[in-house]
Amino acid sequence: MKPLTVVQILPALESGGVERGTLEVAEALVKQGHRAIVISSGGKLVDDLVKMGAEHICLPIEKKSLWTLLQIWPLRKQLKGLNTDVLHLRSRLPGWIAYLAWRGMPVKSRPRLITTVHGLHSVNRYSKIVGCGERIIAVSQTSKQYVLDNYPSVPPEKIKVIYRGIDPEKFKWNYKAQDGWVKVWQKQYPQFIGKKILTLPGRLTRLKGHEDFIELIDELQQRGENVHGVIVGGAHVSKQKYLNELKNIIENRELSSHITFTGQRGDIIDIYSVSDLIFSLSRKPESFGRTVLEPLAMGIPVIGWNYGGVGEILDRLFPQGKVHKDDKEELITVTMQLLAKPEEPKSENPFTLDRMLSETLSLYQELVESKTKKV
Repeated sequence: MKPLTVVQILPALESGGVERGTLEVAEALVKQGHRAIVISSGGKLVDDLVKMGAEHICLPIEKKSLWTLLQIWPLRKQLKGLNTDVLHLRSRLPGWIAYLAWRGMPVKSRPRLITTVHGLHSVNRYSKIVGCGERIIAVSQTSKQYVLDNYPSVPPEKIKVIYRGIDPEKFKWNYKAQDGWVKVWQKQYPQFIGKKILTLPGRLTRLKGHEDFIELIDELQQRGENVHGVIVGGAHVSKQKYLNELKNIIENRELSSHITFTGQRGDIIDIYSVSDLIFSLSRKPESFGRTVLEPLAMGIPVIGWNYGGVGEILDRLFPQGKVHKDDKEELITVTMQLLAKPEEPKSENPFTLDRMLSETLSLYQELVESKTKKV
């Protein structure tokens, strides 16, 4: 295959699923002899990107400001100078800047354009950029349907579903935390000892369903279940008020000895392994649901609302964990059933990192090699 120059563009390289996926694709490109370039405003993941043999170009494209529009011309110059084969837009604001830069290039010499629908954004002209690619990657059937429902001018044949994936060597089936880690964990949180651990992972935002989780733990306590709720995830400075609200709810319900906030942790795999059940209770459908897939791939059962990407994953790997959205009684019933009689997810996980990378790089190659460029 002809070596490609692929440019991915996103706001910054700090942390998050989009950022992680960007680095994974860049690493795969380098390993196959291609040139991988990421354009962003920078961040702590830049060093990791460069170490894997990819390149980073810093442009201030993360702020919603009219000044950001001034980056259209420098970006167009960069794309020309790099002889870019594929331009991959991964976020809305940088996506618009890159799209306008791309549109101003000669049709015969400009790169092929790909967008990825990472989230189910509010429907407006700003979000319309996700449908402007010559080809569009949807990270689930849910995200594909989101485009078809809300942007009817997008031809269905332009959209390719490429599910996000994880590395099964990282999230190993039946992985067990080492004894040393468990001892430190129990010393830090002695209230967990002898309890069934129910875990809600994810950043602290109102969308993640923490109130529903707290209510669930309350109901289980009242029904005599020996459980402890663990909320794993950090609270941004802007979310401190929400964190205090949650703590007040817990205190008012007299649940302080039954629910624990761990804050941001770097050992989520170990936490999964000592959990009896993982929960996904987002109040809005998610495009995928990585914190659902990760524990399922390890053999840990997950319970979640049956919609969006989460519903798709549960349907494939653990249909026993599906609960109708906002059906609190069903949520309690399913939880108690799985506590009384634990069941394992399916061990054959189709959502792998290798598959995701293979399909993404094949799409790059296919688009570059196609003779007819639709503008």
